[in-house]
Amino acid sequence: MKVISMIPARYSASRFPGKLMQNLAGKSVILRTYEATVATNLFSEVYVVTDSNIIYDEIVNNGGKAIMSIKEHESGSDRIAEAVATIDCDIVVNVQGDEPFTERESLEKVLSVFHDDPNKDIDLASLMVQITDWDEIKNPNTVKVIVDQENFALYFSRNPIPYPRDENANAKYFKHKGIYAFRKEALLEFTELPMQFLEASEKIECLRYLEYGKRIKMVETNVQGVEIDTPEDLERAKKLWK
Repeated sequence: MKVISMIPARYSASRFPGKLMQNLAGKSVILRTYEATVATNLFSEVYVVTDSNIIYDEIVNNGGKAIMSIKEHESGSDRIAEAVATIDCDIVVNVQGDEPFTERESLEKVLSVFHDDPNKDIDLASLMVQITDWDEIKNPNTVKVIVDQENFALYFSRNPIPYPRDENANAKYFKHKGIYAFRKEALLEFTELPMQFLEASEKIECLRYLEYGKRIKMVETNVQGVEIDTPEDLERAKKLWK
């Protein structure tokens, strides 16, 4: 089973423009993410896929591999599907460019879904981590996920889900970490599906998968890390890096 990683990377970002080129302990956020992904030693190849000459040059000039997008894309999965169409592989892992704390343990867990699926029933797997801080639970920058008893995703939202109407129900809250692992065929199929209103409303691309009746296997990890969506996140990342 040949596994590669693709890191979609846009220069512009509505909440934090240019965030991937911000300095994190002497290197850019995108270079930190690329190097962390390579360092897991789980992938035959790792590529950054971008629409930005600045990001492309940042990776290539530091000895990495990058691909320039040909078209404009609505989501990271659409971006990497274009790039992966002519690449020989079985599994494609989408690591978000703002995840500099990407590490081997969590990625191994999500890849184990496919090793334990000889009939190829599962097309897509992703990661979640339990959160207990109510400020983070309420934060719309933190995507939450709820799952069934077999850990298949039921819904993703920027709102707190489930809603805590009964505070004695002992509800657990899980943050969706921005890592997806696709079978290549499923990724290419994903990009042929038009965006529907749930994805358009929440701006969460994996909702497209659920809207078309697909199943997403969620895997729990204990590794928090910091996804860099805001300047405040960057400051937290700098402290954690130390």
